[in-house]
Amino acid sequence: MKLSLGFSPCPNDTFIFDALVHRKINTLDFEFDVVLEDIQTLNEWALQGKLDITKISYGVMPLIFKEYQLLNSGGALGRGVGPLLISKKDLDVEDMDDKVIAIPGENTTANVLFSLAFPKAKKKLFKVFNEIEDAILDEKVDCGVIIHENRFTYQQRGLQKLIDLGDYWEMKTRLPIPLGGIAARKSLNDETIKKIDALVRKSVEFAFANHYEQLTDYVKHHSQEMSESVMRQHIDLYVNGLSIDLGNEGRKAVSKFFEVYWEMHR
Repeated sequence: MKLSLGFSPCPNDTFIFDALVHRKINTLDFEFDVVLEDIQTLNEWALQGKLDITKISYGVMPLIFKEYQLLNSGGALGRGVGPLLISKKDLDVEDMDDKVIAIPGENTTANVLFSLAFPKAKKKLFKVFNEIEDAILDEKVDCGVIIHENRFTYQQRGLQKLIDLGDYWEMKTRLPIPLGGIAARKSLNDETIKKIDALVRKSVEFAFANHYEQLTDYVKHHSQEMSESVMRQHIDLYVNGLSIDLGNEGRKAVSKFFEVYWEMHR
């Protein structure tokens, strides 16, 4: 059976899916047509039902739950992993309502977490995540929410943190932050989805067991603009035990996230 599979070129996703994509594990009777795209594009494609299996932001999951089922494995959840709100100059975080804020995609977890912390801030400019620092530096926006590797490099460009939105979530909920997950089309039968979930889990476990100390060429190839230390930081931050299996704590975090989402959109 051939299935379409989409995830981002970020080190955490290539680390997770390397073994699956390159058949370092037994993929049974499955073949995967793989596409790598930024998370907002994947979110938009999920809304269109374009891919069989896809990485998504938890921020889009409430809009696609009729068509897609969340897998237990392959996701990004954790503590101390949230988006950061940054700026070029000192800003009062109590005065966000009139500021123009760059957000890495409308249907992203970052947007939900920002809205949780600043419910009255409405002047949002949605951009691809790697365009946000330049928008701040060029003063096209007052501040912006950053994710992925920008968490580790923003200070090198003279930018400063205003607030860690992940810390705000953890303070409010006492739960890990649900950033991204893997979803499969419900039109695939239940047995197929279970097999895919098991394969993703095996792929993560293979990565930890065989390639944790030395990054694979696949990870490096898709992260050429990053130093190896930043790649490693990226993986360390976003890939953990909850990537192997959500477990009770992960499911509680996801359930709470959906509760917060619907409260915002009622």
